[in-house]
Amino acid sequence: MKRLENLLQLGNPLLYEVCKPVLPSELPLVKDWVADLHNVMQEIREKYKFGRAIAAPQLGIMKRLIYMNIDKPIVFINPEFTFLSKEMFELWDDCMSFPNLLVKVKRHKNLTIKYLDENWQTQEWNMTDDLSELLQHEYDHLDGILCTMRAIDEKSFKWRP
Repeated sequence: MKRLENLLQLGNPLLYEVCKPVLPSELPLVKDWVADLHNVMQEIREKYKFGRAIAAPQLGIMKRLIYMNIDKPIVFINPEFTFLSKEMFELWDDCMSFPNLLVKVKRHKNLTIKYLDENWQTQEWNMTDDLSELLQHEYDHLDGILCTMRAIDEKSFKWRP
């Protein structure tokens, strides 16, 4: 079982790599990966008081897998955006891989995401505002992009209060 100390920190070269798709033959592994993601996210919540989703590469699992748990757990396997709105909004983004740093970024206000669930069934979800932002942040992790790389400008960084 992975723990908080297994969470990759800013500067780890794995965080900048593009992840590979989850293969059908790897579906039996997804349950253990999700358990690890859930466990580490719970530890982040206890220690830092934030955390709604986590991407597999943050634990060194270099697969296109996102785990979200707001009111219930949702697993996104091989997610793809099928729509990103032109309308954008700015916010202070945070990340479990650098929990004390906030980064001002622009994100799409609305999106549609297509993904496979833990039963390998295709799902689609239209998201707005905070959920849209959250999935864009996690999706970026799958492509080796951190919110620090999306900062609006050189003054878009601050320490968490």
